[in-house]
Amino acid sequence: MGDSMQIPNYEKARVRSKDKVLFRNFKMLDEYLNIGIDKKFFLKTYGCQMNEHDSENLKGMLKLMNFQETEDMNDADFILLNTCSIRENAHNKAFGMLGRIKHLKEKNPNIIVALCGCMAQEVGVVEEIRKKYKFVNFVFGTHNLDDLPKLLKNSFNDSKQNIEVKSIEGDVIEDIPVKRDNPYKAYVNIIYGCDKFCTYCIVPYTRGKQRSRKKEDIINEVKELVHDGYQEVTLLGQNVNAYGKDLYDNYSLAELLEDISKTNIPRIRFITSHPWDFTDKMVEVIRNHDNILNFVHLPVQSGSSRILKLMGRKYTKESYLELYDKLRSIDNISITTDIIVGFPGETDEDFKETLDLVNYCKFDSAFTFIYSPRENTPASKLKDDITLKEKEERLYELNELINKYSKESNDKMLNNTYSVLIEGESTKEGMLFGYTETNKLVNVKGTIDNIGKIVNVKITDAKSFSLDGEIVE
Repeated sequence: MGDSMQIPNYEKARVRSKDKVLFRNFKMLDEYLNIGIDKKFFLKTYGCQMNEHDSENLKGMLKLMNFQETEDMNDADFILLNTCSIRENAHNKAFGMLGRIKHLKEKNPNIIVALCGCMAQEVGVVEEIRKKYKFVNFVFGTHNLDDLPKLLKNSFNDSKQNIEVKSIEGDVIEDIPVKRDNPYKAYVNIIYGCDKFCTYCIVPYTRGKQRSRKKEDIINEVKELVHDGYQEVTLLGQNVNAYGKDLYDNYSLAELLEDISKTNIPRIRFITSHPWDFTDKMVEVIRNHDNILNFVHLPVQSGSSRILKLMGRKYTKESYLELYDKLRSIDNISITTDIIVGFPGETDEDFKETLDLVNYCKFDSAFTFIYSPRENTPASKLKDDITLKEKEERLYELNELINKYSKESNDKMLNNTYSVLIEGESTKEGMLFGYTETNKLVNVKGTIDNIGKIVNVKITDAKSFSLDGEIVE
């Protein structure tokens, strides 16, 4: 193993100093530009929208290095897995994929294999790769995506496994090339990292401290997207509502949204919001700007204040509902959430409080999960005395309720007309698909010349998870 190996370290990853964030610009060196000539890459992404956007940057660098993308792993000279560590399921999928890749590498030892993303920042994962997956050429983390060209060149020249994972607070790197997956909707990072340290969550260790991009860089990126014909931007952050706290005295997400609204991009979304940081001014900004869409993803995680305290969420059920009511006062708003069941110590009464909260909020939809312990988190040290059977029964009961309210929400849209951004051809034969302003999936009767346009659609049928409609003039 090379002397330069950097292994993840949780103690270092936890540090939150007062040091100023380093802003730097990416530059592709000439020596990397031709590495990919006559070579193909295969990239598999797991996890959240942040990971998806990281993959757009990874593709951007690989394209600049003259690689061609392939959808067929068997056809690739370079295989890269961009991983997620938020739940055990994502872990297992990535390791399962490495098992498949191992067989490929046995047949063709020249394939370069790499793993990056949040799993790379985990101590246990890197130890396992060093012991059991020696065929993986290199591993790099969330803080040094821009090292990809250097690491790739080294791997073509040297067969030793290279681990380059930085456990640091993190920088802000501008001008990384981007190959966007969607020609009409774009992700725009506004803040990296997280300082919340919820007791079940590994993200503050894998993504570093909260660090906002400069407002000028964000606004210029959106202006370029408007120029290129994009119809929608989604502002991304592990906690978008903390935007600006580390960088400005009196400039927050509310002001940023107002400035982005002035670029005249037709649609603006933002995810994910932490209830702790959601201000009254944010509510008013959503209410007052037509191109800031009436859609908020507001994870509650539990309806029990006792469990919320154990989770380190820093709000109570009552304060969440107060914010929820303010948001529901906005006309036609859609509110979605995340809920964890079976957190250590969750009693039947705690779970009933979660059901009561869902009955009150009637969320438009929700992502629901059984708690899975993550390495090195405080919650992983709590006594977990709830059986898997109990957890599964709770999840089933919760999902029944979520689906009921999702269907009710969709039923209210029947025979009404909404603006929909048409994104492409639907899996339903002869139909297109798109999303309403409130982020509802609609299958639409229409011709392909509507793709990429925002059109008016009358809803003709409502299901729990999607709608059908037809374009009206």
